[in-house]
Amino acid sequence: MELSKKAVLEKANLACKNTLMETLRIEMVDFGEDYLTARMPVDSRVHQPDGVLHGGATAALAESVGSFATHVFVDTEKLFVRGLEITANHLKSVKSGFVYAKATFLHKGRTTQLLDIKVTDDDDNLISVCRLSTISLPKR
Repeated sequence: MELSKKAVLEKANLACKNTLMETLRIEMVDFGEDYLTARMPVDSRVHQPDGVLHGGATAALAESVGSFATHVFVDTEKLFVRGLEITANHLKSVKSGFVYAKATFLHKGRTTQLLDIKVTDDDDNLISVCRLSTISLPKR
């Protein structure tokens, strides 16, 4: 299944309409053979009360890019994808700019997938490290 970078990113970004991803302004920005990258602006909409990026928004970004990465690599005509578990270790805070989440596969099985998602800021500082497991099941 050979997909162009432009086609993958357009498909993913169109799927974000009227969803949490659109609300958080998450955008898929890069795609390669074994990764997908998304970005999210950091402003008051995703801040904690003390003015830094909320960990829940970071987890939503990580789960979004990880789930989309799985979608890219499975036949979504026959299968649907769901997240099973996500973990997030927050290492540094961010007040503004963008955060970028790059999802790469640790395991790409027929039924289960495991992704490593590193979240960085505009200066490539590591903000959070996340792990997402997904499951691909037959559509009925």
